[in-house]
Amino acid sequence: MSSHFPDRVARAARGLLLPGLALALAGAVSLEHPMAGPTLLRVCADPNNLPFSNSRQEGLENRLAALVGRELGARVAYTWWPQRRGFFRETLNAGRCDVVMGVPAGLEVLATTRPYYRSTYVFVTRSADSLQVRSFDDPVLHRLRIGVQLAGGAEGTTPPVYALARRGLMDRVEGYSLYADYARPNPPARVLDALARGEVDVAVTWGPLAGYFAQPEAVRPRVVPLAPAIGPTGVPVTFAIAVGVRKGDERLRLALDRVLDRRHLEIQQLLDHYGVPRVAAAEERL
Repeated sequence: MSSHFPDRVARAARGLLLPGLALALAGAVSLEHPMAGPTLLRVCADPNNLPFSNSRQEGLENRLAALVGRELGARVAYTWWPQRRGFFRETLNAGRCDVVMGVPAGLEVLATTRPYYRSTYVFVTRSADSLQVRSFDDPVLHRLRIGVQLAGGAEGTTPPVYALARRGLMDRVEGYSLYADYARPNPPARVLDALARGEVDVAVTWGPLAGYFAQPEAVRPRVVPLAPAIGPTGVPVTFAIAVGVRKGDERLRLALDRVLDRRHLEIQQLLDHYGVPRVAAAEERL
């Protein structure tokens, strides 16, 4: 899922927005029809959204697009587009690209490939504080300052915010916009900057973001996957991440599935390189 992590899974996740798949739309790729000339992977990606993508092509999804391009014998060309609301409408569905990398598997507005990883929201604390937060039901949260990411408006409620609100913890929350100041590098990283500065005691964020930005030399962070209790709402905090294409484009979707299968080991090594925490296929819910 990129600055959105798995974020456009909102509607599939009972109206909640996720940060960056990310909450994790790292990039998008498309194939020209073979009769149109040389094979081309057109990539739509955010130019300022590490660890997923940036204009220097340093992100996870940039590297994955390059891997897919090599496997298909295709040249990769980028169209840069900030990942905000309307990203799919302005990119994939406007014909600027035909494939979006880093989307929640099963996202309703797209057809998606098999997942190439599954990650989760995590708690991030400073190792020096010796905190052991593993669940939103941990009593210690009632005395901590909690940093969370906000997407703005009721529709933009992220799963951690929803979970904290249900437990009466909003008076402990400090919010940091996913979109923040776009003139600064990597806006979604602000919540982890706040943890390093001591503004909050624990940050709750999408795992790939934490794995990349929680650098040991900064605050010696402790990154712990959420262990949520199963509640009546069934709101997910773990998400399977896939590649998306326009609905009906089965030929392309199947071709991408074959690439993901053939290059599974390389992709897992790439995820390791970017510090992406992965979880088992069993669904964990709030």
